[in-house]
Amino acid sequence: MGRPVQYNTKIKMVEIPEGYSGAGFHATSFDKVVGLARKNSLWPLPFATSCCGIEFMATMGSNYDLGRFGAERMGFTPRQCDMLLVAGTIAKKMGPILRQVYLQMAEPRWVIAIGACASSGGIFDSYPVLQGIDQVIPVDVYVPGCPPRPEGILDGILKLQDLVQNESLRRRNSDQYKALMDSYAIQ
Repeated sequence: MGRPVQYNTKIKMVEIPEGYSGAGFHATSFDKVVGLARKNSLWPLPFATSCCGIEFMATMGSNYDLGRFGAERMGFTPRQCDMLLVAGTIAKKMGPILRQVYLQMAEPRWVIAIGACASSGGIFDSYPVLQGIDQVIPVDVYVPGCPPRPEGILDGILKLQDLVQNESLRRRNSDQYKALMDSYAIQ
């Protein structure tokens, strides 16, 4: 008689970082191990203001399940999260608040601009709307669309995971990174 419980046989294992393997051990660089751990444990902080936020909620639902990619825990406090997801129209009055949320996040921190409004102001080419959040904080990944489909948001998160995995531990101490932060007046 067969077992009543069916096991998932379509499991995909994470690739082992390049290194030296032997019987009972694997040696690799510290950068690669930390990159693999960071890639698969991103904690998202949603900053959703309009219709893109609804699409992000669908991404967190059971049909798309963002938890498969290591972003299971949704955080609503910046001090516990490392991935800021800005979705929707950002008014100029909200710019300083968005910047404050970004600054409260611990390093390393990454930002995804979801949708046309967060990326470039979208169809709202008017005085009160910020024409892209990259005017107040640095952005790592842009997700196009008005609003973007959940598949697009997942693709943006996968692109960010690749960036996180391949980022050097010393990048944030580099002169180029310090110049980027200085251009945003961030110490």
